[in-house]
Amino acid sequence: MGDPAAAGLRAAVASAALAGSRYDMAEVRAGTVTDPVLQGALRCARELPALVMTWRRSPRQVLARLHVLAARGTVPDEDLGRPVRRAVDRLDLLLEVISRTPPGLVRAAVVHGELLALAAFPGPYGVVARAAARLELVTGGFDPLGVLVTEEGHLAREPEYVGSAGAFATGTPDGVRSWLRHCAAAVETAAQDLP
Repeated sequence: MGDPAAAGLRAAVASAALAGSRYDMAEVRAGTVTDPVLQGALRCARELPALVMTWRRSPRQVLARLHVLAARGTVPDEDLGRPVRRAVDRLDLLLEVISRTPPGLVRAAVVHGELLALAAFPGPYGVVARAAARLELVTGGFDPLGVLVTEEGHLAREPEYVGSAGAFATGTPDGVRSWLRHCAAAVETAAQDLP
């Protein structure tokens, strides 16, 4: 069915690429890449299974942890795990809304899109957003084994990813629809790559 560890590695490499840190998988596997954004994405991927049980109980704590993992070496230590001030109220609203939204692809897309739109954390906030969306897909039962590499689906459609994320940030019905269609297409692309 797929190897969750291998999927996590691929997801981390694709997420880092979407954040502007593109590396060949062979280099990453060889351990020769020291780029802090890639290393942060790899730390998030490794720790995601341990965060599954906490996500439903305390999503704010998990987001803070994901930021610590993703941003170490890219932002000052005192900023690790702390959302930017302008995003706090909207982040609270997001966490309230997702607690009332049925789990699955739509909730994962909303988490992902909102965290991108808010730029909720300093540094590589996109890595945090993609890790949180991945965590939501796993805990929500859409991808319970964590073998879908939706990040590669986003990367394969990168211009659409950027455009639809921007459209989502407008908050208009058309913008939200554009984002949801893109997220569904990314999942479909990832599903086609399953063995």
